[in-house]
Amino acid sequence: MLTMERQSIIVDLLKEKQTVTIQEMIDVTKASESTIRRDLTELEKKKMLTRIHGGATRTEQKIREMSILEKSTKNLQDKKRIAQHAASLVEDGDCIFLDAGTTTFQMIPFLQHKDIVVVTNGLNLVERLMEHEISTYLTGGKIKTKTSALIGQKAIESIKSYRFDKCFLGVNGFDLKFGYTTPDPEEASIKQIAGNFAKRAYVLADHSKLNKVNFAKIGDLEEATLITGNLPENIKSELTAMKTVEVIHI
Repeated sequence: MLTMERQSIIVDLLKEKQTVTIQEMIDVTKASESTIRRDLTELEKKKMLTRIHGGATRTEQKIREMSILEKSTKNLQDKKRIAQHAASLVEDGDCIFLDAGTTTFQMIPFLQHKDIVVVTNGLNLVERLMEHEISTYLTGGKIKTKTSALIGQKAIESIKSYRFDKCFLGVNGFDLKFGYTTPDPEEASIKQIAGNFAKRAYVLADHSKLNKVNFAKIGDLEEATLITGNLPENIKSELTAMKTVEVIHI
């Protein structure tokens, strides 16, 4: 197989799966490990991927953020599974924070018959919360049109006036070294504050967020329980070995 053809296959795999192990590349291309490693080095120099331990992940812009519409259609079934499990953790009498994410949005139908109070900074969540007759408080703040999130000092002040039993957050990336990240520092601040004012904080992230590192850090992995799924076995093993990190893999 020609080098160009082999590297094209690797790039296509990354487009499909986001993160691919070296062994998966070997299996598909029938090339040796040393050849694959050379390919990865060349492709990384061209900024077509980022090498990680045991494989590679697709390189994307670190600051550009997708709109709510773009996000809502990606990995929808994974998001619903994660959301259903997250909702099962909510008990009658809880006051919870749901941030302006597409996976937190998917939690709402599973919360319908629970006696709870929701606080949210997500304009995209409000109508659905009302449809399911869930008692809801909306923070103040500046509207960020791209994500329908309320951000800024007014939103932070509003969140600080509450105390949450549980907090559920979306992220744009999670990484074993760099933790939870998002492109916008203002949204990162909202997530940080909400997590700090909750007894338990949960991050809802499907496998496509793995090894993504964005501009603004939200926190380290041990600062929230990660609810995710479909991670590669080597990543699951590494997370298990990190004794201070709690992960719910569904």
